[in-house]
Amino acid sequence: MAADPLNEPILVTGGYDHTIRVWQPYTSQCVRTMQHVDSQVNSLDISPKRNMLAACGYQHIRLYDLVSNYPIVNFEGVSKNVTRVGFQEDGKWMFTGGEDGKVRIWDMGSPSPSCKRIFDCQSPVNAVCLLPNQVELLMAHQGGGIYLWDVKSDQHDHLLPEVECSIQDVAVSPNGAYMAAINNKGSCFIWMLTSWSGPPGQETQLTRSEAKLKIQAHEKYGLRCKFSPDSSLLVTCSGDSTARIYSTDTWTLQAELRIDRFWIWDAAFNNDSKYLFTASSDSLVRLWRIDTKTVEREYSGHLKAITALAFQDEPIRSTTDTTGTGLSSTH
Repeated sequence: MAADPLNEPILVTGGYDHTIRVWQPYTSQCVRTMQHVDSQVNSLDISPKRNMLAACGYQHIRLYDLVSNYPIVNFEGVSKNVTRVGFQEDGKWMFTGGEDGKVRIWDMGSPSPSCKRIFDCQSPVNAVCLLPNQVELLMAHQGGGIYLWDVKSDQHDHLLPEVECSIQDVAVSPNGAYMAAINNKGSCFIWMLTSWSGPPGQETQLTRSEAKLKIQAHEKYGLRCKFSPDSSLLVTCSGDSTARIYSTDTWTLQAELRIDRFWIWDAAFNNDSKYLFTASSDSLVRLWRIDTKTVEREYSGHLKAITALAFQDEPIRSTTDTTGTGLSSTH
């Protein structure tokens, strides 16, 4: 039973067993396995047209064709670990960040994509996040700070929320109202964002951030933070075997999802923000129902820790499915 990546919900996972697996999320069936032989997989992202998958690891960034399974582009010129990869919403360019301290912009307009811009954070980069305006990048680094870079104007700013720590991940809510970051001490920082609204004709200014609060989200190492598609929830993942979900209305804990002993490395909400996928070092992906805090499905097949996942939730385009609710309509 072949999956149609262009029309159906798609879940992709990768980690330390040097494979990338493509799943039908509503059956937990693995429909493809792609080899990523050179290193572990640190980050994955599905292209906006859903025909390509970007994967990065140690000294490697690769594009895979989601229909044929084959790597179609091997990006050259990167050293050390590449920690994050993502696409601009139209797929015109791709961004990567890595332990060489560099964030790169790759022009995707040609068969052989090339690096067009580089920002040097002067410290190993753990995470990169594109703002909803599609022109500003947030870049979290091991020096404890977060750079904001406008890739068009080349303006930049630097936040330093807490000294002597490493910012492990940074995220922006889809509605553009909030920014979150989590560090290696389990602290989660929240900022309110406001975009520039100066007179017409004036040079556009960077998005402004105002520190709102600090949450001690975890007692151990923080790994990921991510907002839900409706911007109502924030999930944080940690080495303490939990994923914790906070309401963005009150910033109170709504749910704690706990596994036994292992690290939870990555997470992704489904389209209606009622379910959450988690990837963990026990080689399992789990689908949780948030309101009941229960595991609905497990995805088994990886042989080692799963450190990255990517998920696209679209309604199945058929004459019989008119619900438009994507994954949630299968429960």
